[in-house]
Amino acid sequence: MNRIYDSVEPRVMDDDMLKLAVVEQGPQEEAGQLAKQEGILFKDVLSLQLDFQNILRIDNLWQFENLRKLQLDNNIIERIEGLENLTQLVWLDLSFNNIEAIEGLDTLVNLEDLSLFSNRISKIDSLDALVKLQVLSLGNNQINNKMNIIYLRRFKCLRTLSLSGNPIAEMEDYKMFICAYLPDLVYLDFRRIDDRVKELAEMNHQYSIDELKHREQQMQARLREEQAQREKLEEHKMAFVEHLNGSFLFDSMYAEDVEGNKLSCLPVVGELLEIYPSCFMAASSGMSPSDKFVIICMNIFEYGLKQQEKRKAELDTFNECIQEAIQENQEQGKLRISRFEEKHLLILNAIRDEYELPNIEKKIVECSEDITELYNELMTLEMQLVEQLEESINMFERNITDMVGLFIENVQSLYTMAQCRDLENHHHEKLLEISINTLEKIVKGELDEDLPDGVRMLFVDKDTIVNAVGASHDIHLLKIDNREDELVTKINSWCTQLVDKIHMEEIMRNRKRVKEINQYVDHMQSELDNLECGDIMD
Repeated sequence: MNRIYDSVEPRVMDDDMLKLAVVEQGPQEEAGQLAKQEGILFKDVLSLQLDFQNILRIDNLWQFENLRKLQLDNNIIERIEGLENLTQLVWLDLSFNNIEAIEGLDTLVNLEDLSLFSNRISKIDSLDALVKLQVLSLGNNQINNKMNIIYLRRFKCLRTLSLSGNPIAEMEDYKMFICAYLPDLVYLDFRRIDDRVKELAEMNHQYSIDELKHREQQMQARLREEQAQREKLEEHKMAFVEHLNGSFLFDSMYAEDVEGNKLSCLPVVGELLEIYPSCFMAASSGMSPSDKFVIICMNIFEYGLKQQEKRKAELDTFNECIQEAIQENQEQGKLRISRFEEKHLLILNAIRDEYELPNIEKKIVECSEDITELYNELMTLEMQLVEQLEESINMFERNITDMVGLFIENVQSLYTMAQCRDLENHHHEKLLEISINTLEKIVKGELDEDLPDGVRMLFVDKDTIVNAVGASHDIHLLKIDNREDELVTKINSWCTQLVDKIHMEEIMRNRKRVKEINQYVDHMQSELDNLECGDIMD
């Protein structure tokens, strides 16, 4: 049964509604009075009940970032939305509303219990992010397809399911089908599933289950392979050599090369293309230019991975040094504070036990001087650490900049993009020579092969064919130049951002430490001032 708009005006979830609910459901008696006076921060609320409020739309919940339980049942909500920030939510009740589709739950990765009982839902989907889901209530909806049950197999933690009141629940073999395809389910439609029913269901659907498991295993294998490929690609991107471990660059040179693709129809050009990618090896190697081109790219790729390992090792060593320096400095600070607090406590006790005003004043002065001395010691330690870290950061910056510069230099000249250009220039010369020879044969009527109309149009005259070959050459060089520029730009940007981030983190660390020192010293001085006033008044 679904709710309809009644005589009460549909309501909006505004701040007034939320504040009232938080106060009413918050602490009571003395604690409640204090909460009302001081206010309750929405981010501190763990449970929120908003049932029977005639709410039409979910909104304004973004501040409840630590909410674990949300009750929105018995309203007139039409869409699941506005829950993006509730990433800590464990329990969500949206039953007895007007929801037609499951959506808007992608960030609720901690959700364990979801109730959508008595809505207008016809399909179970869009729950993929709910990997911890244990309880799912979808009774009294419009679900009528058994494939919805198979979708639920991916939720390994699901133990309780309610589907009574749906058309699917009226189908023959409903219970047996669910027990067979969801073998880990413990409760179905609020009743515990008997072990004998599970065994019988498995027997009745054995063949279909085995076939489904086989398909699932194949799918999982494909997903694992795709994930491994994505991870590899990320590694290659970190090394700035992605897609250089194959013929991708060579293939991209012809992807937009209309003229070059037409000229590849020439008999001799086909042979030339076959040997193109490999021309970067020695001429005596006998490899094709295409193979040689790929080998050059592979050299860049392998060099890039090795250099990435070196940069990573340099960064790891730097971070270890920084952490060691900070840890050592913190230990020295703790030691000084420990000594101070030990002496400070003795002096405070002495002040409380002292009855002579001059002695009290003398001890207060001594205590104040100790606080000042502690402040100076802690600040001196911090300044020493700042200088030490600054020296380490500057050294790391020089090292990483040199490594990046050497990498760029070698890629551009030694390994190299320059070789790619040389190969392309060589290919261009050969292609131009073949094209001119072909033109001469056409003019003399000596060409034996039939050329496609689009190709023959390039051989109208010498200028036309020279321009076509030149256009192809320009496209190829542009692809090589762009890939080189991309590599150089990305690694320089990475280096700059990394160094800037390190400098900013050190600035923030220093500010935080200075603030901590000041707060601690101010607290000690305030404690002394309060003691001084009290003792003098006594």
